[in-house]
Amino acid sequence: MESQQIYFDLSKQKLTEQKEHEEIETAILNPELEEKPGKPKIRDQWSNQFEFLLSCVSMSVGLGNIWRFPKVAQENGGGAFLVPYFVVMVLVGRPIYYLELSLGQFSSLSQVKIWRCNPLFKGVGYSAMMSTLLVMTYYCSIMATTMFYFFSSFAQILPWTECDSSWSEYVNCTDLTVHGNETKITTSIAAQYFEHGVLKEQQSMENGIGLPNWRLSLCLLASWLIICFSLIKGVKSSGKVAYFTALFPYVVLLTLLVRGVTLDGAWNGIRIFLTPDWKIIYSPKVWYKAVSQCFFSLNAGFGSVVMFGSYNPFRHNIARDAAILCVMDTVTSFIAGITVFAVLGYLSEQTGLAVEEVLGNAGTEIAFVSYPTAIAKFPVPQLFAILFFLMLYTLGIGSSIADAGAVISVFADKYPDVKRWKITTVICATAFLIGLVYVTPGGQFVLELVDYFGAAFVIILIAVLEVIGIMWVYGMNNFVHDIEFMLGTKVSWYSKICWGYIIPVGLGAMFVYSICEAEPLKYKVPYPLSALVCGWALAISCLLPLPLCAFLAIRKSKAASFLEKLKEATSPVEDFGPMNLKTRADWIDYKRCDRLCQPYEMRSMY
Repeated sequence: MESQQIYFDLSKQKLTEQKEHEEIETAILNPELEEKPGKPKIRDQWSNQFEFLLSCVSMSVGLGNIWRFPKVAQENGGGAFLVPYFVVMVLVGRPIYYLELSLGQFSSLSQVKIWRCNPLFKGVGYSAMMSTLLVMTYYCSIMATTMFYFFSSFAQILPWTECDSSWSEYVNCTDLTVHGNETKITTSIAAQYFEHGVLKEQQSMENGIGLPNWRLSLCLLASWLIICFSLIKGVKSSGKVAYFTALFPYVVLLTLLVRGVTLDGAWNGIRIFLTPDWKIIYSPKVWYKAVSQCFFSLNAGFGSVVMFGSYNPFRHNIARDAAILCVMDTVTSFIAGITVFAVLGYLSEQTGLAVEEVLGNAGTEIAFVSYPTAIAKFPVPQLFAILFFLMLYTLGIGSSIADAGAVISVFADKYPDVKRWKITTVICATAFLIGLVYVTPGGQFVLELVDYFGAAFVIILIAVLEVIGIMWVYGMNNFVHDIEFMLGTKVSWYSKICWGYIIPVGLGAMFVYSICEAEPLKYKVPYPLSALVCGWALAISCLLPLPLCAFLAIRKSKAASFLEKLKEATSPVEDFGPMNLKTRADWIDYKRCDRLCQPYEMRSMY
């Protein structure tokens, strides 16, 4: 009886595939039938593969490599942190980067449409899009601050080197360019300039967040105009921008590295960065930090990796590119750590303070307090300040273009008849208006709140569900065969083990840990209850598409029983597969041959 049912299922599936194959052949012979209103148009592709590689470098190598990685490493074991970070990069970072590039390249679709292979998990794509939208709005506010510092660097006297009574808390403050040895970093002119001169920061959220700072608002507007014009023609324009956003930061970073290691006290800072504390790597917190740094560094889980892959030619070797990009990202983080701590060692030597004291309490303090303080002591400080902040801005703009492009691609795929420039303009304008919240006196409080509830643990959960939806529901066997058909090479056991076991189990454990060990959120002072309620509402809003889309997928099914509805909701839709019709016909033949040549097995992760 069971064999008859299997035979019936195979016969039914064969008839469906034969009908689908005939429809594809008809479309190939009549190409005018392919482009209809509401149907996806032929997808743009990179002008050349060098643009793809540079765009991925520009996306993955961002602000987090320069200020987040050095501080996270120093706080979590120093040189010992490199061990869990490298392990996480090999077992999680590279495989999930390869996975997302493969999903995009195989389907030529955005992070929402790729779930035609498994409609029950379509909400994963929408949740990723919402989280990406939140991240890119506050990310651009940091870029606005960077732009403000860039223009301030052209002043004859750097503004963070002399006291100004309009923003200084102290009547008799010390000029760092003359009396640096008398300065305490916690009350330095640079710190006061950042908090009171630039951000106009208030001490709490009790009385609201205030009105936007007009100077930072203009810088924010300029940033979004640059992003908008970079994406106005899709990859045809953003690919050209990547030549600058990917290569220029390395020129400046290597220049600062050479300058940094030659400064007095530099090797003392480097020694502190690399000195391992082996005991601390046994703490789950260190591994969670390594996972978080890996995700935010590679931009995995946000949809931008899928989006970039979707613009590739179908046969492009992304397995090679994924390995190259992960190595480049790791090496860049390491070089940035050496560079930053070399300069901090020099600053420690000049001020007489410990490196830990000049490091500051937050990643932004490295970029806007500690590093500017050290640059002020260089010969021709304006030149190094201009180069440093231009490098930071370039790193930020590259990542922002990728995030904005991911959100735009979702709407462009959803509404193919709407001109892309219109979608781009509306999304950039909306993001700018949202971003005004972050350039208010209470903006940093909002930024920390959104980062924690809209990005941190949310992205890890999205990544876990993404891998489960593909490997455990769509089926590892199906996915591996899709890649092997696309690339013409066998998928390694290393990738299969990471996809099938290590990533879903390991990341799932990290997600549970992040929830169980969560500490009360605070920025300088604890958040009021109303702010925390808003934060949890934000997190729920980001995750709401998960159950909602699953419910709609099951409800949409016309099957009789719930189990049959569930089975249909987890099965690929009829138009899933390569976008090119000829390639899709070959893929269907490949699948049919694969089933006929191998014993029949029910769909599973194997």
